[in-house]
Amino acid sequence: MIRLFERWALDAQLVLGILGLTLFGVAMIYSAGQVNVPNVVTEYAWLRQARWMVLALVVFTALSRVPLRWIEWAAVPSYVVSLLLLALTLVIGEGRGTAQGVKSFLNLGFFSFQPAEVAKLATILALAQLLSQKESGINSLRELIAPGMVVGIPLVLVLGQPDLGTAMAFVGILFTTLYWAAAPVWLLLLVASPVVGLIVSFNTVLWSMFIVTVVGFLVLLRYRLSLFESVSVVLANFATATIGRPLWESLADYQRNRILVYLDPEVDPRGAGYQVIQSKLAIGSGGFEGSGFTIGPQKRFDFLPEQHTDFIFAVVGEELGFIGTTLAVVAFAFVLSRLVRMASHLSESQAFAGLVLLGIFGFWLVHVFVNIGMTIGVVPITGIPLPFVSYGGSFLLMSWVAVAIAVRVAHEHP
Repeated sequence: MIRLFERWALDAQLVLGILGLTLFGVAMIYSAGQVNVPNVVTEYAWLRQARWMVLALVVFTALSRVPLRWIEWAAVPSYVVSLLLLALTLVIGEGRGTAQGVKSFLNLGFFSFQPAEVAKLATILALAQLLSQKESGINSLRELIAPGMVVGIPLVLVLGQPDLGTAMAFVGILFTTLYWAAAPVWLLLLVASPVVGLIVSFNTVLWSMFIVTVVGFLVLLRYRLSLFESVSVVLANFATATIGRPLWESLADYQRNRILVYLDPEVDPRGAGYQVIQSKLAIGSGGFEGSGFTIGPQKRFDFLPEQHTDFIFAVVGEELGFIGTTLAVVAFAFVLSRLVRMASHLSESQAFAGLVLLGIFGFWLVHVFVNIGMTIGVVPITGIPLPFVSYGGSFLLMSWVAVAIAVRVAHEHP
C-alpha cells in the first residue's frame, strides 16, 4: 500500500496516519451509537460517516493529481465564492442538532453543507498566495493590514452566524501562516494584545497592569515601530476594553453560560455545566485501560451529550482509557508534525506551498486543541469537531481535501 501512495507522489506517512484516524473515527462513532435506548440519529451515524469517508477518498485521489499551478490559480476565485456562500448563510442558513441557533448550514435540498469549511481552505490558499509575494517578509503593522483583512472578512461572517468555535480556526490559520512568513514574534504579540486586553478588561486591576505592560513593550520597540503604529496598538487595546461589557451583554444566554460554566461548571450543573461535568466523569471513569469498546456506561445510558460529534473524545476516554486517549493525541501530534516537516523541506522558491501547509497545520491544531480541551474542561465549550474522528460529512470531506492539497503542494516542484 505504501508503494501505491508513493507512485501517486504522496507523503505516505501523512496519508496513512490520517486514514488511520478516519477509520478510528468511524469505529468510535459506531460505538457512540451503541446505547441502551437506540435512536436512528446516532445508531447509523457510523454508516453515514463511512459513506462520506469513501467519497472523501475518491475526491482526495482526484485532487491530489491536480497541478500546483491550478491550485494557485483557484486561490482567489475560491476565496470570493466562499465569501458569497458565507454571506448567503447569514440569510438562509440553518442550524443542526442542539445548535439550532447557529445558522451555519446551507440546505440545497439534496445536499447540505457548512460553507465555513470551504472558507477555511479558501482562506488558506488566498493568504498563502498573498504572503508568498512578499519577498522581504513582514516587519511592520502596516504590512499586516492586507493579510488581516483576508482572514478578518470570513471570520466576521462566521461570527455573524454566530459560530465562535469555527471563527477560532481562522485565527489559528492567520498566526501560523504569519509566523511561517517570517513575521517577528514581537509583532504577532502586538497583534494579539487587543484580544488579551478584551479578556482581562473585566478586572480593572488586571487590565491596568496589562496596558502598562503593553506601553512598556512599545517603548522598547520605539525604533522598530512608527509613532502611528504604536498609538494604533494602544487605541486598539482601549477599544476592546471599551466594548468588553457591551459585547458580553450582546451574547445569547447559552453563550454567556458556556463561559461561566468554564470558570465553574457547578454554577449550572443541570444546564450549561452538564456537558462538561458528564464529559469529565466519562473520561475519568475510563481509568488506564477503559471500560471496553462499545460498553462505556456513561455513553450507554446516554448521559454524554453530542457523544458522536463534539464529545467523541469523551467516548474514547471512557472506553479506551488513558491508553486510548494517549494514542489518539500521539496520532494527531504525528500528523501535525508531518505537515511542519514537509514545509521545512521546501525551498524559498516554494513559499506558497510552505504557507499552505502551515495554514492547514493551524486549522487542524485549533480544532484538536479546542475539542480535546473542552471535553476535559480546559477551554470553554464552543462546539468544534475533532478532525477525522467526530461525525460530520462536510467537515470530513473538506479535511480530506486539505490533505490532497497538502500532499500536492509539498511534492510538486516549481
